[in-house]
Amino acid sequence: MRGTWVRAGVLVAVLVAAGVVALTVDLPDVATVRGWVDRTGALGLVLLTLGVGVALLAPVPRTALSLLLGVVLGFWGALVAAVVGGTLGGLGAFGLARWLGRDAVSRLAGRRLAEVDRRLVGHGFGALLLVRVSPIPFMPVSYAAGLTAVRLVPYTAATALGIVPGSALQVAVGASAGGLPDWVTSPGGLVAEAGVVVLVAAGAVVWWRRARSRAG
Repeated sequence: MRGTWVRAGVLVAVLVAAGVVALTVDLPDVATVRGWVDRTGALGLVLLTLGVGVALLAPVPRTALSLLLGVVLGFWGALVAAVVGGTLGGLGAFGLARWLGRDAVSRLAGRRLAEVDRRLVGHGFGALLLVRVSPIPFMPVSYAAGLTAVRLVPYTAATALGIVPGSALQVAVGASAGGLPDWVTSPGGLVAEAGVVVLVAAGAVVWWRRARSRAG
């Protein structure tokens, strides 16, 4: 019993610390990041991707990170870093919440959490995919998912797939300040990218409704 509340206290402390860091530490400027990546090469790209994941444990806007990546790395490199880093950040927050806070929330929420768990265990992928495609902030969803019984594989798949459309749009905007294929920033390209977001969201809605009807 005591260990449950100690872990919950640690989670609260982690969230408070992350919030303080996000409010007091500015993102590095483009010149600093670009110079660092140029000096470190492939290792720098790996560390930058990992840094995105760590930053997303705090309430740092994923949009700002993706824009910065687009300016520094160009479209394709930034897209990979944004998606991989975003997925790692989502997994980190999920793991912290599951390990540190799940037991305490189960004791506090009781039947209400049990009902949420029942729905998410069967249909977690569709629900999470909808949330990840939507403009709901990234960090709260990651921690909240860890507090539920949603399984790791559907969570990871929904996160990795759901952040692709938004990441593509964001890094395209950032990369337009540097070298970027013309089709990405052309009106037709932007419309196509926006269409991908709509199609993914529509597909998730259809899947979710069919899954619920079968369950019913």
